[in-house]
Amino acid sequence: MVYLLNTKFMSVERNVFEPVPSRRLGKSLGVNNIPHKVCTYSCLYCQVGKADKMQLNRQVFYTPEKLIKEVEKTLRAISDSDEYSNYIAIVPDGEPTLDINLGILIEKLKATNIPVAVITNASLLYLSDVQNDLSRADYVSLKVDTVNSSCWKKMHHPVKSLELSTVLLRIEQFARNFTGKLVTETMVVKNYNDSDIELNNLSSFIHSIEPSVAYLVIPTRPPAYEGVLQPDTKTITKAYHIFSDSDTQVELLTGYEGNAFSSTGKPKEDIFSITAIHPMQEKALEELLHKTDTEFAVVDAMLNKGLLNKINYLGNIYYTSNFDQKRPAHEN
Repeated sequence: MVYLLNTKFMSVERNVFEPVPSRRLGKSLGVNNIPHKVCTYSCLYCQVGKADKMQLNRQVFYTPEKLIKEVEKTLRAISDSDEYSNYIAIVPDGEPTLDINLGILIEKLKATNIPVAVITNASLLYLSDVQNDLSRADYVSLKVDTVNSSCWKKMHHPVKSLELSTVLLRIEQFARNFTGKLVTETMVVKNYNDSDIELNNLSSFIHSIEPSVAYLVIPTRPPAYEGVLQPDTKTITKAYHIFSDSDTQVELLTGYEGNAFSSTGKPKEDIFSITAIHPMQEKALEELLHKTDTEFAVVDAMLNKGLLNKINYLGNIYYTSNFDQKRPAHEN
């Protein structure tokens, strides 16, 4: 990502965002190791938009040294212990395992003595080096939305050469060998993977890999594609019971995470870094700005310059970074 001083328009890269509330991890400091929407999938429900570039080949995007320096700088900027992270989460704009230096990055992050989590769509687990890299993490979350190839293609728009059967086989292999905390995450989308047969087959597969927790999620933030709808309460309750009846530890993640976003004291930078990954509700923005006694007018100014998007989704107002515009960092 590139941010620009809005007075001198000078480029400043930023790939770490302050601790944000997470429904899985408590409060997590995010590391973005992939440029915007470079991914193996272009998921219907992705909260950061459609994929800009789709690929399977791993490569260098940012050096681990650059990312570590930014993490250390961010941790130093967080003076309030209540703001500190439960995890450092590698959860970028795209698929984190496309980073060929992922294993090195994980090892360097662990030197901070904060547990390291990786949130992945699991599509590259057919590569032994990806499995080896992920094995170094303390916590790995695998995306498993369906075991039906047709549904998988409709929901994820994967790179054409990918095959779901291979993805599922390698998920099973990784799960057998991983010694950290393994969880799965399933996004339940109305009229896609919410039928009885879909949920029963998916539940059987997830039960077979024995995750610590199987999270069932519904779309709560603005999605990449139109027509992405939440299942009704009856359906998500049914899904919960199907999973729990198979003796899988299952949890529903169907609510808003909260507004406990951390501040470094630089409100514009904070807004950009958070909304680049995590769309913020209006109330959350107000609370973040309150921490530095900043008026909401700064948000209005960003909207007027086309630096932020304002979106109404399911009756709530969200703010997201506008990736089509160059974005300013803080003013000194």
